[in-house]
Amino acid sequence: MLNVPSQSFPGPSSQQRVASGGRSKVPLKQGRSLMDWIRLTKSGKDLTGLKGRLIEVTEEELKKHNKKDDCWICIRGFVYNVSPYMEYHPGGEDELMRAAGSDGTDLFDQVHRWVNYESMLKECLVGRMAMKPAFPKDYHEEKKVLNGMLPQSQVTDTLAKEGPSSPSYDWFQTDSLVTIVIYTKQKDINLDSVIVDHRDDSFRAETVIKDYSYLVHVALSHEIQEDFSGLFYRKCQLVSKEDVTHDTKLFCLMLPPSTHLEVPVGQHVYLRLPITGTEIVKPYTPVCDSLFSEFKEPVLPNNIYIYFLIKIYPAGFFTPELDQLQIGDYVSVSNPEGNFIISQLQELEDLFLLAAGTGFTPMVKVLNYALTNIPSLRKVKLMFFNKTEDDIIWRSQLEKLAFKDKRFEVEFVLSAPTSEWSGKQGYISPALLSEFLKRRSDTSKVLICLCGPTPFTEQGMRMLHDLNFSKDEIHSFTA
Repeated sequence: MLNVPSQSFPGPSSQQRVASGGRSKVPLKQGRSLMDWIRLTKSGKDLTGLKGRLIEVTEEELKKHNKKDDCWICIRGFVYNVSPYMEYHPGGEDELMRAAGSDGTDLFDQVHRWVNYESMLKECLVGRMAMKPAFPKDYHEEKKVLNGMLPQSQVTDTLAKEGPSSPSYDWFQTDSLVTIVIYTKQKDINLDSVIVDHRDDSFRAETVIKDYSYLVHVALSHEIQEDFSGLFYRKCQLVSKEDVTHDTKLFCLMLPPSTHLEVPVGQHVYLRLPITGTEIVKPYTPVCDSLFSEFKEPVLPNNIYIYFLIKIYPAGFFTPELDQLQIGDYVSVSNPEGNFIISQLQELEDLFLLAAGTGFTPMVKVLNYALTNIPSLRKVKLMFFNKTEDDIIWRSQLEKLAFKDKRFEVEFVLSAPTSEWSGKQGYISPALLSEFLKRRSDTSKVLICLCGPTPFTEQGMRMLHDLNFSKDEIHSFTA
């Protein structure tokens, strides 16, 4: 339900702006920005109506507060009075009212579980639920069901049948070393299926197998507690940033020495920064340091660094703060998320990529993986939408790749070109797509990936359906 405002694209008068068919932001009144909300929370005003008291809220009491001027919502067992936040919510009052007087945890998770609501709504905290809300047995985050691993000694034949693979773990200790072994019972486990963090006196390992995420978290010297309901973050150090275009930069972050993290193809992470006392979170898709470095990946990849192509919006809230970071400063990076299934690329003949602006970022690893791992691949075509030539990310690298690998083609489309531009012009349209999306035959296996600002993606999805491409042939990258 909580949302972080982002730059508007296209402009309000643009012919590309259309009404959204799904969840969308609504225009906020003057003085109702995120910054205005943060100022209000720090003003000392009583936003709960309880004069600083915290109370225990019964289910019956929660149900009474279901109006716009008296709206309480429960998220993960904590109750918040969101009435003061109504006019500041980018998704609109109606979106908040969907959870009025009830447990809004599931709805919150569906929309943007990654938002740090504890920080955003800390001054609106009414108290705890008298009884902890029960989560359904199949409670999941996107497609991943979170399961704890059992020690090997506790795994029985019955328990082994509960999940698709039911991994377990064991540990061995010497005077100087603790070895933890995770039994996945799976063949061909990739490095990007395992995330490991060793922090202070605790060890945390997450193993992703098919649609399930299994977690083991052990204390090495003292008892610890972990909240498994949210995303896990680790602090990464900024080691470099360089200009790619006039407003886009390549950021390089270094993982902690005790962390193993490889972001799978088609997935994103969340970057978290404290801004004026509030932790703000935004999703970004990692890339490589250059388009060609991905094609020369060593047998044991150097997973110390994570790279991000990020457009800096001068009037934005998050990216200017990110740009102000100095080399050596830290940014919190979450575990990966995303619903892209890499098996969609298997036996693929034609891969079409539609990207607008920094919507190009998820295409980088998809492009690399397809060209290097799919023997059946006949053609990869990228249609890259931008405003001007100066906005095109890695143009020379894309053109060089097209020259070196004849399976790859790239077309640039500009909405505000100079008079010297001889390429395609305009916005995404049925005419452009019907000319671009030429499948080999009616039975050939194709996949169309698209990513960009919300209006671009929504228009593209409708046009692709109108061109008779099926849902299984289309993947939209959203976060």
